[in-house]
Amino acid sequence: MSALRGPPEERSIDELLSFGVVNLDKPPGPSAHQVSAWARDLAGVDRAAHAGTLDPKVTGCLPILLGDATRLAQVFLEGTKEYVAVLELHGPAPADLDAVLAEFTGEIYQKPPRKSAVARRLRTRTIHELDLLEVRDRQALVRIRCESGTYVRKLCHDLGLAAGTGAHMGHLRRTATDPFDDADLVSTADLTDALAFAREGDERDLCDVVAPAERALTHLPHLTIAFSAAEQVAQGAPVYAPGIVDVDDAVRTAERDALVACVTPDDAAVCLGRLVGDPSAGSGEVVALERVLV
Repeated sequence: MSALRGPPEERSIDELLSFGVVNLDKPPGPSAHQVSAWARDLAGVDRAAHAGTLDPKVTGCLPILLGDATRLAQVFLEGTKEYVAVLELHGPAPADLDAVLAEFTGEIYQKPPRKSAVARRLRTRTIHELDLLEVRDRQALVRIRCESGTYVRKLCHDLGLAAGTGAHMGHLRRTATDPFDDADLVSTADLTDALAFAREGDERDLCDVVAPAERALTHLPHLTIAFSAAEQVAQGAPVYAPGIVDVDDAVRTAERDALVACVTPDDAAVCLGRLVGDPSAGSGEVVALERVLV
C-alpha cells in the first residue's frame, strides 16, 4: 500500500482528524497547552499541538494541529504574528504617541522577561508594523505585526518608557499567525458541536471547522514532486531535481536554506525541507529533508 495521502479535498473525516488543523479562537482562562490537550481528547486523536504559545489571559488565533499534523509545528516558528493590544498608560497619553510608536518599527532589541522559557539574552526582533488605532483617556489600542518570538508585554513596557508615562500591557488578542488570521476562527463551541454532529452521521459542519493540514503550509514556497519521488521521500530520501514536476514563483526567488514544502501533483503534503540546490539544474539534491509528513 502506498504511504502517500490522497487529495486533501477527498479525505474522510477520520483522515482529516488524523492530519488536520483547526484555526481555533482561544478563550481566556486556559493555557495554550491545556487548549491543545482538550482538542486532542475531544477529537479522539493520539496527539495535538498548538501553533505558538499564548498566555492564559490572551485570546485569539491559536491553530491546533491534530494527529500527524503535529510534525508541522516548526512552520510557525518562522512566520509573522499580529496582535491587537491595549496599552495601559500610567499617565495622560502624550500628543506625539504616534511618533513614539513609529520609533519602534523595524529591528528592536529585547531581553526576554524573567518568566520565560528561553535564556534571558539580549536579542533582536523585527516589528513590521505598529499602528495606533484609538486613544481613550490613559488607554491606547495598538496593532502590532511582528516577528515570531517578540514579547508584546515587554514591548508595551518599553513603549511606556519612551512615551514618558510608563505603561503595561492590558488585554491582548492575537489576530494572525501566518498563514492563519481571524477571518475564519473556530470557537471551542463550534468544534464541540461539529464533532458531536459528526458522531451522529452529519459531517458537514466538521468539514467547515477542521481543514486538511496542508492549510498550514500555504505561506511557504512549494515544490511539486512526482508520485514516484514522493514514495522515495517517504523512505527518507532527499528531493532530487529529476523528481521535481513544478515549482511556484516563491521557490524561484527563495534564498538558499529557505524552508519549503513539497507536495504531490494532487496537492498532498509530502515533506518539509530546506532548499539546498537549484530545481532547474536537472540533477543533484534540491531539498534536504527536515520533516517527512507521510
